[in-house]
Amino acid sequence: MVQLKNLCLCFFYCLLFLVGCKSIPKRDKIHNEVIYHVFQRSFYDSNGDQHGDLNGIRLKLDYLQNLGVTSILLTPLYESVYYHNYYATDFEKIDPQYGTEEDYIALVKAIHERGMKIYMDMETQYITEDHLWWRDSYSNPASEYSDYIIYNDSAQTKPESIVFNLTELLGYDGTVRKITTVNLKAEAVKDYNIKLFKYWLDPNGDGNFDDGVDGFRLDHMMDDLDNKGILTNLFETFWVPLITELKAVNPNLRIMAEQADWLSYGFDYLERAGVDAVFAFRVQQATRTLDKAKIEAFADTTFGNTPRNKAQIMFIENHDIPRFAIVVDRDPGKLKVGAAINTLIGGIPSIYYGQEIGMLGNAEFGKYGKVITDANEIPSREAFEWYAGNAGEGMAIWYKDSGPWWDESKLKPHDGISLEEQENDSLSIWRFYQTLLNLRKDNHALTNGDYIGVSNDNKEVLTFLRSSMEQTVLVAVNLSSSNQKCTLDSSSMRGQNLRGIFESPENTTITAKKKRLSLPPYGLQIYEVK
Repeated sequence: MVQLKNLCLCFFYCLLFLVGCKSIPKRDKIHNEVIYHVFQRSFYDSNGDQHGDLNGIRLKLDYLQNLGVTSILLTPLYESVYYHNYYATDFEKIDPQYGTEEDYIALVKAIHERGMKIYMDMETQYITEDHLWWRDSYSNPASEYSDYIIYNDSAQTKPESIVFNLTELLGYDGTVRKITTVNLKAEAVKDYNIKLFKYWLDPNGDGNFDDGVDGFRLDHMMDDLDNKGILTNLFETFWVPLITELKAVNPNLRIMAEQADWLSYGFDYLERAGVDAVFAFRVQQATRTLDKAKIEAFADTTFGNTPRNKAQIMFIENHDIPRFAIVVDRDPGKLKVGAAINTLIGGIPSIYYGQEIGMLGNAEFGKYGKVITDANEIPSREAFEWYAGNAGEGMAIWYKDSGPWWDESKLKPHDGISLEEQENDSLSIWRFYQTLLNLRKDNHALTNGDYIGVSNDNKEVLTFLRSSMEQTVLVAVNLSSSNQKCTLDSSSMRGQNLRGIFESPENTTITAKKKRLSLPPYGLQIYEVK
């Protein structure tokens, strides 16, 4: 039996060599997820106060599962004066506009009962002047929290700035709070974080994780925080000890890091910081250009160098950048190309709420004045559009009539951008996402297969393999607005037959002698390699 298994493995690797793989497959088994990145304040309002909340997410779990989502990533829940809940007032309290701790536990249990996962976003590197550590230690060297904050003077009246050297932030509602950096070198701070994170793993401490998160997203994670040379070597001294302690509680915990440098591939985070996944920023950036050469180059590097049993999270939108529909000017074909690459090219797909219906919104740094304000990102965090008329139960328009971001809102009635208008439309972008996620679920190679670039003779057609032990699939995407033909590199597909499984005639088979594909404008074709 062992000899037979070894012979099969040898045949498999030889087969991969013949189909022109550019890297040796790594057989990861950790990609069985589709993440829905939800900005909960803008998702669904369950109690009529116009703020999206935890019960609102629970009410929409059927919707998310119907779409094909398996995991939910929340933005921060902790109490803050800011609408996005970054920069905490109290890490241990849930923002009351989201609900109670009982509401939170009910949501987590409901998610787990469906076989889904939940991830919590955490950023404990910064606090506002409202936080106990600041209030007690400011101008009080005798405070027990003096070491929790970085002060630049012995009198403790000059707290260290945060990223971009900010010392305060203007909220969209006129709120201004001073902000400072937490001393992650302090043992007491590290111990506090370990206790805090452990609590969310198992809130009632009974060893049963049905009420705990499945993992965390670590926002703005760095080895040298903000490149100031003040908090250095944090991977070794802070993050690895924290993650080690957490995984001792729950070995199945998944940690994803948002690398602060968006030009980074994140390999050092995967190799040195103990995290399980990072965000595929370079592939995301290339995808938004629809430039084949850039997509291929960054995909080859990203997926070819990701360590075994680690993951890249593939996305084209998040809460910090303009929505993809803005970038491509709502072009239906380009929206579908983005969806195809987002969900099929590799890693763990992450879909930002509203992306699946083509929501609009342009986050622009400095758009609303020279003073940095969190209002600049509101356009990419607008209320999910449930209804054709943009009015109805659950609409989370918490920012209504609050400023120019509302006056310039992209929420327009009967413009085709709503779930109500798209859910039953077989040609909608929503239906396209649902179809792709179902296809991904039904084909092992599209879930856990390695990315392998495949050459062709057309600069407008992107072709690649997804290959697992069980299956090999070829994906072809027309990046242009015109009909395209391409011939696959003869060394890429030698001796293989291709059976169409998406957007090609039923039972279509392309043999080794016929490796020429024809794709309609912005067309997608998927073939099982036989």
